[in-house]
Amino acid sequence: MTIRAKLYAAIMLTVLGPLATTAVALYAMGQLGDRFDEVRDRGRHEAIALELKFGVTDVNGWQTAYGYDDGASRPVFDRSVAAFRRDLRRADRTLTDQRERELLRELRREFAEFMQLDRTAYEALQRGDRQLTKRIFLGPELAQFSAMADTAQLLAYYERRQAAATERRFDEARDDGRKRLIAVALGAAIVIVLLLVTAWDVARMALEGERHARRSSGPNAG
Repeated sequence: MTIRAKLYAAIMLTVLGPLATTAVALYAMGQLGDRFDEVRDRGRHEAIALELKFGVTDVNGWQTAYGYDDGASRPVFDRSVAAFRRDLRRADRTLTDQRERELLRELRREFAEFMQLDRTAYEALQRGDRQLTKRIFLGPELAQFSAMADTAQLLAYYERRQAAATERRFDEARDDGRKRLIAVALGAAIVIVLLLVTAWDVARMALEGERHARRSSGPNAG
């Protein structure tokens, strides 16, 4: 390769190198940004699912409590139910993929049946029929709670798997970005080497030209 060709190549790579580095860096940052948003969203979905799982247990616990303390804990149960309904509404706004919607519909249906049995049990308790209340709580209501707990667990497990998959994609995007940046860095190193070689060739030619000029102007010149 001639000196001129090397100079042209060095100039071109010097111009294109920073552009390529910037483009790769922006692409990598964009990919990481998208994946990070997915990780954040999936983390929020998982948190909502865990709140629903806790809410199911909390509602059932306070229901059992008011059944054994003659209704003294009923106000706490009502607050627990209200909190669970808020969590369900939040989940409806946030969890929107097909599997999430299926599990939420199932959980809502089971919760409606749970509350219908609760009304019957509480009315019996208010009439003084504690035995009927306990039979409901220990029979069909317990089965309904188990169904709700299973559905909430399925939702939590689904969200955990989705969150884990999103975290893997984030890691892959980060690794891919790192590899791209390393490749660009290697390219920059090649540019530097080419510039050094070109500079050496230019310096060598300058020295040779100077020596030639000195020889030409020596004692035998003319």
